[in-house]
Amino acid sequence: MRTEDKLPATEERRPDLARPRMTRTRFWLLGTTLAVYAATVIGVLTTSWLVKLDWQVMLFRPYKQWPEFHTFLDYFVVMGQRGPTAVAVAAWLGWCCYRQRTLRPLLVLGTSLLLLNATVGAVKIGFGRLGPHYATTVGSNEMWHTGDIFPSGHTANAVVTWGVLAYLATTPLARRVASLIAAGFAFGVGMTTVYLGTHWLSDVVLGWAAGVLVLLALPWLEPAMARAEVLMLALWRRVRAGRAPVPVPSGRPVAGSPLATPRAARDDELPTRETVAVVRPVGATGRGSDTRPHHPVRQHTVRSERTPVTPVGSRRPPHPDRVPRATTPFGQSGAARGRTATGG
Repeated sequence: MRTEDKLPATEERRPDLARPRMTRTRFWLLGTTLAVYAATVIGVLTTSWLVKLDWQVMLFRPYKQWPEFHTFLDYFVVMGQRGPTAVAVAAWLGWCCYRQRTLRPLLVLGTSLLLLNATVGAVKIGFGRLGPHYATTVGSNEMWHTGDIFPSGHTANAVVTWGVLAYLATTPLARRVASLIAAGFAFGVGMTTVYLGTHWLSDVVLGWAAGVLVLLALPWLEPAMARAEVLMLALWRRVRAGRAPVPVPSGRPVAGSPLATPRAARDDELPTRETVAVVRPVGATGRGSDTRPHHPVRQHTVRSERTPVTPVGSRRPPHPDRVPRATTPFGQSGAARGRTATGG
């Protein structure tokens, strides 16, 4: 059984978690790049023919030989500057993250730039080489001074920043096209620094090698980037859960809460009476002292004195002293009906 068949189901669904394979092409490319890197460093340290070539190109002064290209190349060299290129590529990769619902493109760019700063920056500070405009002795390698141009940061940044787009391409055709564009930008930026006299030719060669090594190291960092993506998404979900709106309690007390349970009276506690406001009688105008309209006060009658009459007759039981209302002649007056009802 092959190693790929023994991987868990999660690793089969996530190729970025799988262990990167060293293909033959990648093996030869890595070996060739390391050989160029080591040969360049050794050639500069030993003041070999490579340093003589640096001085010949510098004394030739290309910016004076072809001054008509100077203005254009001043703008073109920005394609290798860290700030503008990182912002432009990060904006595009951010849109890709939104479309693909993953943080991997931005994580790849951030990891590559951090690795570039750590490797190229350390080598720059360690060698301390001076640039062509600050050279002190003709024919020397200008090493171990206060310079920071070996290797070329513009060149290495152009290789890494534009090479990441080719690295993240999803189809073979798009990868080939992006690789050609990245190679063109990297070659053009490196030769532009030589034309402007800001870097030696050996600086540019070492910058190309350093950028390619960073791109070749990215597959080994894919598992770490995948774990970082999982942690960042979990942290984002936790932050969103913490920002969720707190439900506002309703006006009704919940059953079982102290507000809903009445307090039991103690043995030594006397019942208290609530004070009731007394309504004062209003005058003839129907308004009280507070100028609010009120109904006129009527004398209260006892319920036994009111005769509940329904359309079918009275509900009161018959009384020996009363004459039923049906026996009253229709011709009698109101006073006669009253005397008959009272027995007088």
